[in-house]
Amino acid sequence: MPSLELDLNGYTDIPNNKIAVVVTHLEMIKKPSSRLAGDRNDVVLKRWQRPDASAYKSLFREIGEDWIWFGRLVEPDAALEALLCEPTRENYLPMRGQKPIGTLELNFQDPANVELSYFGLVPSAIGGGVGRWLMAQAVEIAWSRPETKRLWLHTCTADSPQAMRFYQSCGFRPFKRSIEVADDPRTLGIYTADTAPHVPCLGFERA
Repeated sequence: MPSLELDLNGYTDIPNNKIAVVVTHLEMIKKPSSRLAGDRNDVVLKRWQRPDASAYKSLFREIGEDWIWFGRLVEPDAALEALLCEPTRENYLPMRGQKPIGTLELNFQDPANVELSYFGLVPSAIGGGVGRWLMAQAVEIAWSRPETKRLWLHTCTADSPQAMRFYQSCGFRPFKRSIEVADDPRTLGIYTADTAPHVPCLGFERA
């Protein structure tokens, strides 16, 4: 397929088997002066030392299906487990009883610029302040390292419409915008065609 040249002052057609999203990068350049959320007695944070690919993908799908998260689902199991077990990467599970209800991943590959790689809750856990509590845990972990100068993350137009406001309310500020083009995971069979209707699937005829 020939390469596409993006028109920065107009429209650029994207093949129907692709999706294109606008990505906003946000950063926190100093630790908040007060905690984002108080303690809770209904959920605890557990370090996930060596994530199993099957269990990880199942949770990843449960959290991200509505927003067509796909990045980790296309990875072969062995490669995914190797990635998740990198010494600079830390995975955590917010637990309600014996059930994980979300994911938190921090990447310390650049100790001064810590990336909040993945952050999310399963649908049944959204609301009631659990998301803000989980972000408070992420902020505390990241800024507990003396090398940390910045905590950053990104979100996109396929994500929850509440995501941008939530991140900004937690102290993150936008600093860059980019466009991501990728194979539509629904045309790859990862999700069904009617998943995430806010990003219509164009890659094949619907029944």
